[in-house]
Amino acid sequence: MGKENKAGADVSESGQSQGALVGGLTEGAPGGSKAAAGKLEVKMEAASCSAAAANGAVGSQRDRSLVPERLQRREQERQLEVERRKQKRQNQEVEEEKSDFFAAAFARERAAVEELLESGESMEQLDEAAARLQGLQKLVNDAVLFLAAYDLRQGQEALTRLQATLAERRQELQPKKRFAFKTRRKDAVSATTVDAAPGRAAAEGILAFPPPLKEEGGGIGSGFVFGFSNVESQVLEKRAEELHQRDVLLTELSKCTVRLYGNPNTLRLAKARGCTLLCGPVSTSVFLEDCSDCVLAVACQQLRVHTTRDTRIFLQVTSRAIVEDCSGIQFAPYTWSYPGIDKDFEGSGLDRSKNNWNDVDDFNWLARDTASPNWSILPEEERTVQWD
Repeated sequence: MGKENKAGADVSESGQSQGALVGGLTEGAPGGSKAAAGKLEVKMEAASCSAAAANGAVGSQRDRSLVPERLQRREQERQLEVERRKQKRQNQEVEEEKSDFFAAAFARERAAVEELLESGESMEQLDEAAARLQGLQKLVNDAVLFLAAYDLRQGQEALTRLQATLAERRQELQPKKRFAFKTRRKDAVSATTVDAAPGRAAAEGILAFPPPLKEEGGGIGSGFVFGFSNVESQVLEKRAEELHQRDVLLTELSKCTVRLYGNPNTLRLAKARGCTLLCGPVSTSVFLEDCSDCVLAVACQQLRVHTTRDTRIFLQVTSRAIVEDCSGIQFAPYTWSYPGIDKDFEGSGLDRSKNNWNDVDDFNWLARDTASPNWSILPEEERTVQWD
């Protein structure tokens, strides 16, 4: 009992001491305790504000760092766009300068050729006109890379007219041959030798095809036309000594294989069906008209394909190939070879290291951002051909 009273007394005393302590904080020293509590609250608020301020400072600093990045990226994009526009403008100016140079040079050379043709009273003058005409053709071929399709067509039409005039002037200056019967040399395949091409091409307005020249001109560089016509299912050949610098015409052939060894001046294939044509380097132009289901291997300065379909062309060309009113044309690099072809390339004047076989202009497809559906690249797995 005494222990319980003592314990209660201790508890009472403890309670009193605790109460006194609290009372001392709350009542015994009202000024000091309230001031301390106020200071504590102020410190807590200050700490909270400082933390918030610190967080805000970090956020604003991050925002400030993001703003320059966005501005810098936007400025870079703007500069790139300015540079692109500047480059486009410069390229356009260069093309315009090239076009202006071409127009001036073409007009000057054309006038010189016309003067020689009008006043030419000797074969020497006509030879000079022919040489200038070849230079004019080369000027047009080189301008294919930058010239508009309309300007290119106009230039080619002017060349066609000059070539026709040159042929007429040669005929006028040729001495008249005495009439005599003579036996024509028989070809190994009994094919018909073509003396002149039909005039239908000019009548139909195929202006890019130069008119064929007559046989009376005979001799190298005189435009002597020969070839094969109206032959079916035959193997036809011409050797280098026969066709050197001559104009070759092949027309109305069906299921024939034609091998032309050597260096002709021009080559024209018309109305061929299911034929294979292999030809050595041609000094100037190769023309295809109204052909179908054919395979060709040709090397030339210029290729023009008209109204032709479903034809594979293994090509070596120094300018750009041109197709018009065509479909299903496939291109691959020139791969035909034969003994003496290196010498023929040297004689042709073609730059063998330059080949634009896959650079084709389609006059019926002027959209630059979309490929023409009328021609395509022959897949590599389909380029293996047994020529012999």
